Amino acid sequence: MATAADGAAAAYHTDGREHVVVFPFMAKGHTLPMLHFATALSVHHKGLLVTVVTTPANLAFARSRVPSSVRFAVLPFPSLPPLPAGVESTDALPSPSLHPTFVQAAALLQEPFAELMASLSSPSPPLVLVSDFFLGFTRRVAADAGVRHVVFHGMSCFATALATSAMMGPLPSCAGQGGSFHVPRMPAHLTFTAAEVPPDALAKTTDHEDPSTDPLTDEDSEASSWGVLVNSFTKLDEEFVSIVESFNQPGARAWLVGPLFLAAGDILQQREEQDPEGCLPWLDGQSEPVVYVSFGTQAHVADEQLGELARGLVQSGHPFLWAVRTETWSPPVDVGPHGRVVRGWVPQRSVLEHRAVGGFVSHCGWNSVMESLAAGKPVLAWPMIAEQPVNARHVADMIGAGIRMDVAVDGGAVVDRAEVEKKVRRLMDADGEEGRKMRARAAWAQQAAKSAVSDGGTSRMALLELVEELQRSYDRDAIVRERDNTKA
Repeated sequence: MATAADGAAAAYHTDGREHVVVFPFMAKGHTLPMLHFATALSVHHKGLLVTVVTTPANLAFARSRVPSSVRFAVLPFPSLPPLPAGVESTDALPSPSLHPTFVQAAALLQEPFAELMASLSSPSPPLVLVSDFFLGFTRRVAADAGVRHVVFHGMSCFATALATSAMMGPLPSCAGQGGSFHVPRMPAHLTFTAAEVPPDALAKTTDHEDPSTDPLTDEDSEASSWGVLVNSFTKLDEEFVSIVESFNQPGARAWLVGPLFLAAGDILQQREEQDPEGCLPWLDGQSEPVVYVSFGTQAHVADEQLGELARGLVQSGHPFLWAVRTETWSPPVDVGPHGRVVRGWVPQRSVLEHRAVGGFVSHCGWNSVMESLAAGKPVLAWPMIAEQPVNARHVADMIGAGIRMDVAVDGGAVVDRAEVEKKVRRLMDADGEEGRKMRARAAWAQQAAKSAVSDGGTSRMALLELVEELQRSYDRDAIVRERDNTKA
């Protein structure tokens, strides 16, 4: 059955612009949602040609996660010592300290990417370039090509609004001295601690005596972007949309089109959710609710903390499935028949959707938050880096679908086994008042997520309106040029 989006496709491209270029940053957590975006465009907007820009070592991963209708353009990844040769994704970095070098190497793609955009502009330029905020150079390339640019953060509107507001400042003098404080431009009823403000934003608070430090005047500033693509949905983030939009040029919109993996539909889940470790059959055999544990692909967890977590999980008495990213650490305790530690790829969406999983111990990367909410599972929020403390507050305190582990981000004291045991027991207590409330809120978020991407839902309509408004914007430009030529 054709949807409204399918039927509207025939009305697009009156000036021949029918090409969307998608350029993800080379990190799994950044790439996956943009591949889901490319898939959603290809599925719901048949008249569009979608091209994803990637590098040789990332091509197989990306190609396996989109339909054949999505095309690829491959750019050689630049060499920049001390970055090891062949490392083309942040999850392959031998040390987190190399992340700044990796970002610098990615910036060297500017010239070959400009050549690519020029080659894609015949016979007509692309409709839009959608690129990750880490790839700041793409904004200038798009402008030089006469193409609209939409920036993708991979964060919620809440986290983006907070990070940008803190970066612009000024923050009160008490911001780094403990206690809570208000961040300018954020709603008056919200206060934050220094631990909840993304550290990069806190460190780069604007010095208003020096305009060069203003993030909105930098030549690579996303303030010049035509819009912001957000992997979220209205019922989670509506309060913060106008704040995000205020940082961009007049008329720019934040387009909430998530959860993007749901927007992409089920067409790719079986292919994307491979299960080489046999996690799903193991879950099939469990008779009691299972704790799923994963801290993502980026955060480094010290061996001592892993050991305390292992002991706490065992002491909780609950079965657990734990995705561990290090090959050099082994549990210091027998996990027994009801504990499973896996080191390879885990089909996280399918795991969270499994009937046996009763709760998720998560670092609260935004992709994981969206997957847990879409699966209706409560979260024990254990943030590690970047904006994850903000996400932890969002899911646990504001949505009410979880609880928080009291931790210091980017180091600090080890959470001991007793605290792990206590918090896991709280997470998994489905019969207590706290557990019932968490599960009710998780179920609410699950329904809201599915509704958002359904026919007529807010995210489905935003995706449709994004394409239509892009096309109209070029039509308006043509009208203005014709009017100016007539006056001349």
